[in-house]
Amino acid sequence: MMKRIVILALFCLTYISIHAQEGFKLGLQSGLPLGDFNERIGVVIGADMGYMWAPNKAFDLGIKGGIIHGFAEEFREGTILEDLPSMQFAPLAASVRIWPGKTFSFGGDIGQAFGLNSGNDGGLYLRPQLGFQVGPKSEVNFSYTSINVDEEKWSTVTIAYVYTFLSARHFR
Repeated sequence: MMKRIVILALFCLTYISIHAQEGFKLGLQSGLPLGDFNERIGVVIGADMGYMWAPNKAFDLGIKGGIIHGFAEEFREGTILEDLPSMQFAPLAASVRIWPGKTFSFGGDIGQAFGLNSGNDGGLYLRPQLGFQVGPKSEVNFSYTSINVDEEKWSTVTIAYVYTFLSARHFR
């Protein structure tokens, strides 16, 4: 059931992007785990897509979906190799960005991260971000991701590159 919801959400985001590309965003991220999963996960990568509406020059609202993949660490004890499972999430979230300047933003995402691997139910998804525009349609952002997974907390720090298709912002 969860996978059907994720597929439906990604289809809706794709549909929005085809019919209203102004504000459609694609992002790629990579980062490192912290806290509870630091010993089990080595590196994290992900991809996001979403749509942002700009009601005025200082405030953006939107929706976002994506995929997060945490690559498992391998441990060797003597001749025994322990293979830990990788972790995958599909977050679906509401986004807000505040632009105090022409090239700087802060904000965040809040929603649900659906677990994609076995034994992973996902949980509440929070991702505060700081963004810096590096071109008329691109930005680099730094974020902290938090997902409450059962009794543990998935937390990562990431850097991302985001490209906006047909953005109306153009260095406000």
